[in-house]
Amino acid sequence: MKVIVLSILVVLLGLTLLQAGTIKGVVKDADTEEPLIGANIVLKGTGMGATTDMDGFFLMRNVPEGDYTLEAGYVGFNEYQETISVGAGDFDMDISLKQMVYSGSEITILADRAKPRETPVAYSNVEKKEIQARLGSRDIPLVLNTTPSVYATYNGGAAGDSRISIRGFNQRNVAVMINGIPVNDMENGWVYWSNWDGLGDATNSLQVQRGLSAVNLATPSIGGSMNIITDPNAQNFGLLFKQEIGNDGFLKSTISGNSGLINGKYAINASVVRKIGDGLVDKTWTDAWAYYVGASWNVNKNHRLEAYFMGAPQRHGQNYYKQNIGAYSHDFAKKLDDYDPAALEEFPQSKSGLNYNQTWNTVSSSYTGEQYWNGQRSDRFDSGFINERENYYHKPLGNVNWYANLTEKLNLYTTVYYSGGMGGGSGTLGSLRWDYDSEPTRIADWDATIARNAAADTSRGILRNSVNNQWTIGAISKATYNFTEKFTGTFGVDWRTAEIEHFREVRDLLGGKYYYDDTNDLDVGTQRLKFLGDRIDYNNTNTVDWLGFYGQGEYKTGMLTAYGMAGYSMIKYTYTDHFQHEANGDEFKLESDWINGVQVKGGANYKLTPELDIFGNVGLVSKVPIFDEVISDVDGSLADDPKNEKFTNLEAGANYRAFAGRLVLKGNIYYTIWNDKTLTRNIRKADNSEALIFISGLDSRHAGVEFEGAYQPNRLVRLDAAASFGNWLYTNDVSGIYKDYDNPTNPDIEYTYYLKDLKIGDAPQVQFIAGATVFPIRGLQAQLLYRYYANHYADWDSESRQDPDDRAQSWKVPNYGVLDFHALYDLPINLKGVRFQVFLHVFNVLDTEFITDAIDNSAYNAYRDDNGDIVNPHKADAAEVYFGLLRTFTSGIQISF
Repeated sequence: MKVIVLSILVVLLGLTLLQAGTIKGVVKDADTEEPLIGANIVLKGTGMGATTDMDGFFLMRNVPEGDYTLEAGYVGFNEYQETISVGAGDFDMDISLKQMVYSGSEITILADRAKPRETPVAYSNVEKKEIQARLGSRDIPLVLNTTPSVYATYNGGAAGDSRISIRGFNQRNVAVMINGIPVNDMENGWVYWSNWDGLGDATNSLQVQRGLSAVNLATPSIGGSMNIITDPNAQNFGLLFKQEIGNDGFLKSTISGNSGLINGKYAINASVVRKIGDGLVDKTWTDAWAYYVGASWNVNKNHRLEAYFMGAPQRHGQNYYKQNIGAYSHDFAKKLDDYDPAALEEFPQSKSGLNYNQTWNTVSSSYTGEQYWNGQRSDRFDSGFINERENYYHKPLGNVNWYANLTEKLNLYTTVYYSGGMGGGSGTLGSLRWDYDSEPTRIADWDATIARNAAADTSRGILRNSVNNQWTIGAISKATYNFTEKFTGTFGVDWRTAEIEHFREVRDLLGGKYYYDDTNDLDVGTQRLKFLGDRIDYNNTNTVDWLGFYGQGEYKTGMLTAYGMAGYSMIKYTYTDHFQHEANGDEFKLESDWINGVQVKGGANYKLTPELDIFGNVGLVSKVPIFDEVISDVDGSLADDPKNEKFTNLEAGANYRAFAGRLVLKGNIYYTIWNDKTLTRNIRKADNSEALIFISGLDSRHAGVEFEGAYQPNRLVRLDAAASFGNWLYTNDVSGIYKDYDNPTNPDIEYTYYLKDLKIGDAPQVQFIAGATVFPIRGLQAQLLYRYYANHYADWDSESRQDPDDRAQSWKVPNYGVLDFHALYDLPINLKGVRFQVFLHVFNVLDTEFITDAIDNSAYNAYRDDNGDIVNPHKADAAEVYFGLLRTFTSGIQISF
């Protein structure tokens, strides 16, 4: 394959093209005069075109003499057209694009996208050109590691398992949207990035708003919001094929097609992605597809329709368990001052080193047992090994948007969406044979387990699937009314409903004929013998109903933009256990009351000079608890009086632009108080029923300073920098009494959690990012990007701090820096409108060893004495960790016309 690609390139480079005229110029924002990166320039009807670089510059060579219609387009801006006459020599031009105005207001098909010098929030944009230059087929969150207070990791190294935190808040407190549609899990708020694998190829823009953000859904975003934008109108006519290769068998093929805007009315774009690879970490293979279709129809000057449909059916091997540092590398452990050398005797180093993965082992090829997943029997992924942990899922998302100008003053935006989901993850159940000698931690001995099960017919230990099948439908509608030239009001509704099935099923009997399971209280006798695909262990259906309303006012003059917003939401949960039944035979059900939440926020931006603007915002949020904090689907208990978490946020900052946008500086401070962080307890009430209670009073503070800067002194060099300094900690101890009638003679339970001044873990509180990009010749750019992280405290359980003498901070992860390299080259070839680009991404160029994720005082992998007590609490040998990936690369070629 490599030889063929190189041969094609050599032949193409040897072609001599007829030299004619050259068209060159710069594309800028008409209002800010900033260069527009990634704008598309085409000569209508010829297939010839170019894309602007980091300086907004474009160049088209070898243009035959004649008259042409030149078109320029950029997402969110009006299209530009000009008739030009090209002769021999250079044709110079400057193009200014105006932001799109539709139905009397600026369209941000970008769903509440912050606008420069207007929206009073801290935000960062990553446009399509930057995504192409830096993402390198990784999970989308990883391209955001260049923005302050944003921390994204591979979370074990498997494709799709990444995580992201903003300002010390994890994904549950970050609103993630695709084209304005919320995609956080309806039960727990988490985001599973494997569901959106391949979306990076269709993304036109990605914006992160830190803090409460200006997103005006009824959904509160505490840490921040991410909006991933695709748009069929933003693409010019053309086809694209991209072939990528990388380390460890990585192979990815992408085909995309764009119609461009046809007759000023219709546009459609689509892409299909195929990705496979073995993974750098042991057996973290991936086998994935992705698809995307977007279409738009400008019905008339007052109405526009859009439709999107996307999904990413995939399966991949996971690295599910963190390990003691010594299990990965004795040399690394020895360099740590707080790692006890005696712990190395308990944790021998794995043969795979930093690529160790506990959740797989080889299996004899003579074992031909089938596996069951997604409703059908299937062969194993590989006949030579079995993954204990495999994830498989497909969650399509479809939506239809309607933009309408109802009157000169009233505009309406409505979207209706559907998201399905089918899949789950595998694991073990019952009693297996384990191998304690081959690796530092136990691994499944598949051959011994299969032999034992086969000899007894009954499978004592099996592989199971934990299935999560679901559907969500929703609608978001926003009406905007221009009361005056300066004041605009927006009113909206956000409705969603979801049903989620949770159950386990037999995935692989591992040599036996059946598995015995008695969790369904209606099963008797042979009904308790379970076969491939039968449901076992638990079988629940949950529902989530959500309804929210908001109103927002915006006041705008030439120098000042100010807004205020208030939102109200209500949520209700139900739980049905299909394995447990009441005395009358009905299935056991729980239903919460409607739980109400509110948010109020506002801010202002003021332009002090043409170059400098300042902003500030404030917000108050009362956030409803997630499903698991209201209903426990472990024992079927319901919270009698669920408590909301409360957030208060203050933020102020400034933005400076000079030299026609060549110098950009941004800075801000933030202060967030989190009151009544949820702590729950399962208790037994006086009537012998089970319930959840809320322990209130746990408070924390997230405060910090953020900075971003970019400077491009000339066409050859661009410098970027970002930094953030956080101080995230708990502000108080928590004490109280609750009643638990498990012990009816003494039901009063006293508790105290000693948390005051302990740092919040799971993300570095200090970050530095620096990048340098060079453009030595037209079409070629190369970038070095360095990231440095410090003050990263390991994640820890606040409920574990019940000893008044235990006031030590959680273990601090060693500071680290990592260097990445990115390069792409638009080859100086235009073969009848066919263009070629080659690219290379090298991540962790210096092959640095570093820890990205850690848990303090591990329940499984801490160094312990003979009594099972942790020898060195809050030290390196008591933690379990994930290492970052060693050096990896992807490279390839893109062919477009």
